[in-house]
Amino acid sequence: MKTTTSRTRLALGMTAGVATVAIATGFGVAQAQGEQAPQPAAEQNVVRTGTLSVDAAIRAAQATLDAAEQNGQRVTVAVLDRSGSVRALLKGDGAGPQTEESAKRKAFTAVSFGQPTSALAKNAQGNGPSVRDIPGTLFLAGGVPVVADGGPIAAIGVGGAPSGDLDEQFANAGLKAIR
Repeated sequence: MKTTTSRTRLALGMTAGVATVAIATGFGVAQAQGEQAPQPAAEQNVVRTGTLSVDAAIRAAQATLDAAEQNGQRVTVAVLDRSGSVRALLKGDGAGPQTEESAKRKAFTAVSFGQPTSALAKNAQGNGPSVRDIPGTLFLAGGVPVVADGGPIAAIGVGGAPSGDLDEQFANAGLKAIR
């Protein structure tokens, strides 16, 4: 009797285990087959944007840093995407601690407004509220946008040279490397 009871328990236990697995997986499959898959959003509801590849961001940053080093300048280079996220950041040997923030803010400003920061600087002057009050921006020369299909998709910012004109010259060298 004990042997029969043990075998019965074992058979019932195995059957229950198999049934549990079958129900768990089979029910999910049956349920999925009974329901329609979510439909993709209508094309008019989808926005497609260009993105600078990480390879291009690295090439731009390296070309920018190389141009600065060839001119004896110690700078930091930031490449930001359209949403303001850092895609590449290179801090040159001997670059000061303030250069990283400066480079990121210049790139952020250039990609936000789709113009070089040198062109935007004149709009950030005067008394009272102005674009200079927007958090994260820096209206000093040295940020250039990367444009594709008529709009900014990224930007290169440079901080650390003795003048914004030099920073912008180096950023343009990085831009040239990816065109």
